[in-house]
Amino acid sequence: MQYLILLIILMIIMLLYFKVADYFNIIDKPNNRSSHTEITLRGGGIIFWFAALLYFAQNIQINYLFFTGITLVSLVSFWDDIQSLSNKMRISIHFLSISLIFFDLGLFNSIPIWGVIIAYVLAIGLINAYNFMDGINGITGFYTFTVMSSLLYVNTKIQLFTDGSFIKYAMVASLVFLFFNYRKKAKCFAGDVGSIAIAFWVIYLILKLILVTDSLIWLLFLAVYGVDAVCTILHRLYLKQNIFEAHRLHLYQILSNEYGLQHRVVSLYYALIQAVVSFFVIAFYQKVQIVIVFISMIIPLLFIYSLKFYLLTKIKNRTCQITPE
Repeated sequence: MQYLILLIILMIIMLLYFKVADYFNIIDKPNNRSSHTEITLRGGGIIFWFAALLYFAQNIQINYLFFTGITLVSLVSFWDDIQSLSNKMRISIHFLSISLIFFDLGLFNSIPIWGVIIAYVLAIGLINAYNFMDGINGITGFYTFTVMSSLLYVNTKIQLFTDGSFIKYAMVASLVFLFFNYRKKAKCFAGDVGSIAIAFWVIYLILKLILVTDSLIWLLFLAVYGVDAVCTILHRLYLKQNIFEAHRLHLYQILSNEYGLQHRVVSLYYALIQAVVSFFVIAFYQKVQIVIVFISMIIPLLFIYSLKFYLLTKIKNRTCQITPE
């Protein structure tokens, strides 16, 4: 009953946001990176911040540092959705917000300084990767629901590391967002405020689980996004492109834009593949050496990603065949 009420409240909030976004013309105009062609309301992912707010209102004593952090990244991201901000401003707020959750989790006292530096790089990288991967209908909602479901299973069946409701609030928010976004013509897009806010939430939970279990294996709950994001950056560096400029070279973009698969199908594929990876991670936990698990999961994902180059070659050849002499 509690989560049904939460679902209804978040649905009402989303509908009210649509009115506000429409009034203030908060829209997403297609550009050369976009996988869509129509103007659509932006910032629907703000529902994740509202879900965090509703949880915070009931758990002020134990949630204030996380909520302060997610509020900061949400504010700067929402501002960036409306009016572009400098990279320095965004990265600075991300750094501050991540510092808050590191302090909350006691990270500064539990690992050496070099570990903290790596954690900063990894956290900021994952936040931006999550944002880069938010480009087609349903991908952020489905992938987030898959990751949160995996975390909830671990929390319930393997290792209690957080309040279960804290995970469930994010899952309900994902369902609400999917209701409006997982359509042939989406009612709204997540915007930076959505992808970055939920990435912050996911990173906090995974980091907390890593610290409680003293195992890095849980990073594989983000393996699909991680492989796509890192490999695409390497591909663009090879092509001598500016990695900070808009592009359409992620595997999901090739599949949906150049190859012509429906956005919703591609989003479902990404979520399902991550679900399979997460299943094996949970099954192998404490039974197989972590290095072997990482290798066993990453190599197949690299193979899947490499299919992008086959598709690019096939598309190029097809284009050459139909181009008149």
